[in-house]
Amino acid sequence: MSQTVEAQPRKSVLWNREHRLVTVGLLLVVTLVAFENMGVATAMPTLVAELHGLALYSWPFTTFLVASVVATVLSGRLGDRRGPAPALLVGPALFAAGLAVAGVATTMPTLLVGRALQGFGSGFLLVSVSLLIALTFTDRERPVIYAANAAAWVLPAVIGPSVAGVVTVTVGWRWVFLGLLPLVGIGIALLYKITRRLPAHVPLSAGRRAGVIAAVVAALGVAALSWAAQHPSPAAIAYGGLGLVALAVALRKLLPAGTMTSRPGLPTVVASRALIAGAYAGMEAYLPLTMTAVHGYSPALAGLPLTITALGWSAASALQGRFLDWSREASLRTGFALVAIGLVGFGFVAQSWFPAWVAFAVCAVGGAGMGIAMPAISVLLLRYSPEGERGFNTSAMQLADWVGSALLIGLGGVLLAAVASAAQPSAAMGLLSIALVLLALLGVQLTSRWPKQV
Repeated sequence: MSQTVEAQPRKSVLWNREHRLVTVGLLLVVTLVAFENMGVATAMPTLVAELHGLALYSWPFTTFLVASVVATVLSGRLGDRRGPAPALLVGPALFAAGLAVAGVATTMPTLLVGRALQGFGSGFLLVSVSLLIALTFTDRERPVIYAANAAAWVLPAVIGPSVAGVVTVTVGWRWVFLGLLPLVGIGIALLYKITRRLPAHVPLSAGRRAGVIAAVVAALGVAALSWAAQHPSPAAIAYGGLGLVALAVALRKLLPAGTMTSRPGLPTVVASRALIAGAYAGMEAYLPLTMTAVHGYSPALAGLPLTITALGWSAASALQGRFLDWSREASLRTGFALVAIGLVGFGFVAQSWFPAWVAFAVCAVGGAGMGIAMPAISVLLLRYSPEGERGFNTSAMQLADWVGSALLIGLGGVLLAAVASAAQPSAAMGLLSIALVLLALLGVQLTSRWPKQV
């Protein structure tokens, strides 16, 4: 790309003639996925009860996760071989099919099929969107589009649960799914137009290729860990442990070499995603429980700190998008430090003698850390990735996110079962916060080591 484009003012990065269509298409798709994510969680108690599936309450989430893991890995392979265009079209089509199937479901198995299709669609989109950004925006411009993506999550995070609740009560939970179909159709039309403008993809020689079997094993391992976290028991420890072993074997083929030891460069980027996403997910999963069980908040109010997280995340992401020449390595380190501060606060909020209102400050600081760190990770991943391996590395980064989150949410579940209870979680949450803070501080240390040349 020419130097003129590289040095253009920030305001024109997203909306100039070259980027305008891509920006609109990406933000529409991200917003729709976010609304679906927030809406389904709100409607789930009602729809599961109507379909007589309370015993399978977590299965719609687990099915979505398993399908997403497999699709993410496959999308990475497809992207390296054929570019982002095929997955950009297949992903929304599968997502739309899943919405339709779930929206007309009359039994739990049918609903699970719909959720699987949505998971496949979401997984294909996650990788292909990243590859489209790599093709469309320069290294210096990418923080701006990542800031816009973060902003696209804010409105769904703030109003999505309320809108889904109103829709569920007034016209029925089915329209939480079916109501999005027309907008997904518009998104598909925009993405089709975008793919027509992409240059022909020339496959480059790539190093590692993720295997389908490894992807399935990883998906089942993540599912076992997630299920064990949601249903803590001695049996859960057993099958969760088997899932962890299976996952560890699969990750050797699905992650860049050196990720487990955080070798400076690309492996540190992928490991950072696992650490920071997992640490923050560990807090987010149990903060509402803490607010209700420890401080007596109602279920509606207990989730308000997480809304502050979304706002802090978006504000900080917008800030980093205004400074195109910031060191992304330094930004990542700063993000880890802010998240560590937020996690320290979580440990105190989990105690009954500490004021509950601090949770809002905790989420503002931690959310800001995530808003600075996550775009930096995405920028650095593309910067350190050979062009022919961007699909593999993007899928590895997303897989690291899911694995880190599953492990640390699972750790919280184990601690609740071992040293506390859902009614009195303070002791478990105190121990969990210590573990999460240590992981965030490990991230600060790891991200101080980078290759001398990029």
